Amino acid sequence: MQTEPQASPTDQHAADAAPQDAAPVAPTALMDIATARITELEAELAEMKERWMRAEAETANVRTRAKRDVDDARQYATQKFARDVAEAAENLRRGLDAIPPVASDEIALVGRLRDGFTGVERSFLDLLDRNGVKREDPTGAMFDPKLHQAMAEQETADHPAGTVIQAWTQAWTLNGRLLRPAMVVVAKAPAAAIEPPAVDTTA
Repeated sequence: MQTEPQASPTDQHAADAAPQDAAPVAPTALMDIATARITELEAELAEMKERWMRAEAETANVRTRAKRDVDDARQYATQKFARDVAEAAENLRRGLDAIPPVASDEIALVGRLRDGFTGVERSFLDLLDRNGVKREDPTGAMFDPKLHQAMAEQETADHPAGTVIQAWTQAWTLNGRLLRPAMVVVAKAPAAAIEPPAVDTTA
């Protein structure tokens, strides 16, 4: 008589470990799972896009600041030297102002010196102007605290209050940035005349 083969322990273990048939998932549940996953992915994408845009904006700001710093360094690296040169130009002007005015009986040498120094000053100012250093005469302009330093006030009815009526020194700028403020005298409205008290003549 033939006997049926006995299952080995290994076969029995495999049979026990075999998965059971999974219960079918309803279509609406699958749709809900897919919709939730899509929503999650869209949220992640929006967050990544926002981070990327912030990073791009920060990079653009860094580039802008770096360019501005380079431009400032290029334009204003000589600021201290330019300030000293402006002082030299002021001293040259003081020397010219010290030369006596033109007179019919003046010595010829004085006239030649005046003309020579005036030409030197003109060339010097043209050289400074080509390099961004400019001299500005504030006389007649309204007082500007960004460019002028008031050294005194003078009462006058000939000029509007706040007008620069005299400049002791000129304003100097380097590419639009103030190097030396102008030392100025500013017009001030005259004080109102004090009228004497009326005298009662009826007494």
